[in-house]
Amino acid sequence: MTSPKRVDPNLPRLETGPETHPSLPERAAVRRSFDQAADSYDEHAVLQREVCNRLLERLDLTTIEPRVILDLAAGTGQASGALNRKYRKARVFPVDLSEQMLQRARRQGGWWKKLPAICADVTHLPIADDSVDLVFSSLGLQWVDDLDRCFREIRRVLKPQGLFLFTTFGPDTLKELRAAWQAVDERSHVNVFADMHDIGDGLVRAGLAEPVMEVEHFTLTYETADELMRDIKRIGAHNVTADRPRGLTGPKKMARFREAYEQFRQEDRLPATYEVVYGTVWAPRARNI
Repeated sequence: MTSPKRVDPNLPRLETGPETHPSLPERAAVRRSFDQAADSYDEHAVLQREVCNRLLERLDLTTIEPRVILDLAAGTGQASGALNRKYRKARVFPVDLSEQMLQRARRQGGWWKKLPAICADVTHLPIADDSVDLVFSSLGLQWVDDLDRCFREIRRVLKPQGLFLFTTFGPDTLKELRAAWQAVDERSHVNVFADMHDIGDGLVRAGLAEPVMEVEHFTLTYETADELMRDIKRIGAHNVTADRPRGLTGPKKMARFREAYEQFRQEDRLPATYEVVYGTVWAPRARNI
């Protein structure tokens, strides 16, 4: 059985990558954010758990029997554990940029001791060509600063007819939060999320075949805008764009932001919309690129 190369159980810390475009996630900030949120993530990642479960259910619609599985952006290991239980004969490799997230998962003990976790950037996977049957990624692609390169890496490691199954956030995500901040200033306060059609085009450019894309909307509600922002911070999902404001936001701006968000209040609750994009795509039968 072919398996990924250079799996390091000691989870080495990566070097900081090059600077990204100002509107895209800054790689070092993403890593730092999730490192800091590792201990609070599981308690607050309600939507993330639900979306992951729905993506796992889609595997029941396939006949794939993978022997090698990558769980990209594995976080604290929800999907890795489910994949390990579902495919008993497979080797599951959790991959995440955040060392602290993977260490948090390891502290669960049990089956995690058997999984060789990889601390790596999804645009530079330390994995052999044509060695993976299934790449699974739930709500991780939105943190990637170069989706084209990420998709090329996934195409490279997938075996012929290997499956890439994923979810990510679309541009309607946190639209209320974005609108409230836009009423305050022109700075970048909310992460930017790729459109479903742009994601599909990127998959095709990478040489992956016949992508099927779907969208589902979720709405979480909060008593206050501050509660929403605390929730986002506790799962490591706050603004990590390169041109985000640095330092603390002044009290006057915060007051204007809270007032602007109030326009969205319904039934005494403030909504936060999440657009979830589901994608299914296969590696072709033979490499032609």
